[in-house]
Amino acid sequence: MEYKPLSGREFPRFSQIKTFFRLPWAPITESFDVALLGLPFDGGVSYRPGARFAPTRVREMSSLGRGYHWSRDITLFDRLKVADVGDSSVVPISLEQTYEKIEKFIADILKTQKKTIAVGGDHSTTLPVLRAMRKHYGVPLNFIHFDAHLDTYPAAWDCEYHHGSFARHAVLEGLVDPKNMIQIGLRGPLAGRDDLKFVRDQGIRTYTVDDVREQNINVFVSSLPEFKKGPTYISFDVDCLDPSCAPGTGTPVPGGLTTYEAQKILRGLKIDNLVGADVVEISPAYDLSDLTSLVGVDVMFELLSLMAQKA
Repeated sequence: MEYKPLSGREFPRFSQIKTFFRLPWAPITESFDVALLGLPFDGGVSYRPGARFAPTRVREMSSLGRGYHWSRDITLFDRLKVADVGDSSVVPISLEQTYEKIEKFIADILKTQKKTIAVGGDHSTTLPVLRAMRKHYGVPLNFIHFDAHLDTYPAAWDCEYHHGSFARHAVLEGLVDPKNMIQIGLRGPLAGRDDLKFVRDQGIRTYTVDDVREQNINVFVSSLPEFKKGPTYISFDVDCLDPSCAPGTGTPVPGGLTTYEAQKILRGLKIDNLVGADVVEISPAYDLSDLTSLVGVDVMFELLSLMAQKA
């Protein structure tokens, strides 16, 4: 099989069956490098639902995607074999059963020595992915987390697992190394000062939008740590962006990053082994002109580029 997108000059981009970037669908047992997949679950949200519909909508909007990265001067699909492997099975009314299904799906992909990029789903879906990654690689992962929120919050309504607690569990379960973890795009009010205690106690490096904006963007990017040893995972919550750039999300926070700033940061990251990534919290029902789904496509493009530059 040739792992190339359908040509937009042969088949117009509004035509044909929708897969990520118009790439072929393939079973995970086939021989390729990166599996693109959907995690259509939003049972962990605390406010606006709808992220379960993101994988389908992002697939449709990714028809506008292209393969050549102008800034990097690389053509992704010449360097990487990439395929859409479909969605993980989920149980819409059970977070626990969904976690089991996602972890198994990711574990089965990892057994075939592939990298993964997932489209969620709410941010609670990242936790079972990290569980599978930790078991496969045998060490805690380096972790880059784009978000308006810390996501290290305590239980809500006596429920330990939700989209605002996944990062706390990832640290406590030893899935990620807090000393090699950064959070970018943080802002907005907190319930109280105690919300900062966990990240400070764990030594997690946090970067607010003020940290990004109070200097030249290139200076900020150059100040970020490098991830040269061990496997690295990136989780991109679209609410790290300002609602003017990404209105279709469950918990929007004013004063966020622009899409350009996010691109510059992603392009400036120095990672030797990006093994997986996700884009989460796109809620198409709240979107305007598909702006947020297009953000999802662009972030996937940048993530694939980070993988391709080391291929």
